[in-house]
Amino acid sequence: MKTEIHPTYYTDAKVTCASCGKTWTTGSTKKELRVDTCSNCHPFFTGEASRILDIEGQVDRFYKKLSVRQTYVEQQKAKEELKGSPERPIEELGLANRAVEALKTAGISNVGQFLEKLSGGNEALLAIANFGQASLTAAKKKLRALGYELPEVAA
Repeated sequence: MKTEIHPTYYTDAKVTCASCGKTWTTGSTKKELRVDTCSNCHPFFTGEASRILDIEGQVDRFYKKLSVRQTYVEQQKAKEELKGSPERPIEELGLANRAVEALKTAGISNVGQFLEKLSGGNEALLAIANFGQASLTAAKKKLRALGYELPEVAA
C-alpha cells in the first residue's frame, strides 16, 4: 500500500442534523458532517409520510379522477339504455337545426313519434314545413345506424 495517498480516517467524526439538531458520532474521512434530515426527523421514520401525501393532494386527485370515471361510466350506461328506446330525443339524431325545429313545431319530440309518422309514408313527413328530402334521408340513415327498425310502407 502506498503511503500518504489515502485520506485520514476519523473514528469519532461528529454528525449534526440541520433540521432537528441531533448529534452523534461515527467513522468518516471528515471531522464534522452536517446532514439535512436524520432518522429522528425524516417523515418515513416518524410516520408522517401519509400526512405528506394528503398535503400534496394526491389522494384528493385520485378520488376526483375516480368520481369522473364513475360519472362517465354511468353516462355511457344511460346512453346504451336509450339506444333502442322510442323515448330518445329527436335532437340526438344529429339533424340540422332547421329540421329539428320543424319536427318540434309539428309535435314530434322523440324517435317513437318520428317512427309513427314515418309509418304513414315519406309524404307524411315531407308535408311538414321546412323538413325536406335531405333531412328525411339523414334521419333514416341515423336511425338505421342506431339500430332502429324502420316501418315498411305499402306501395
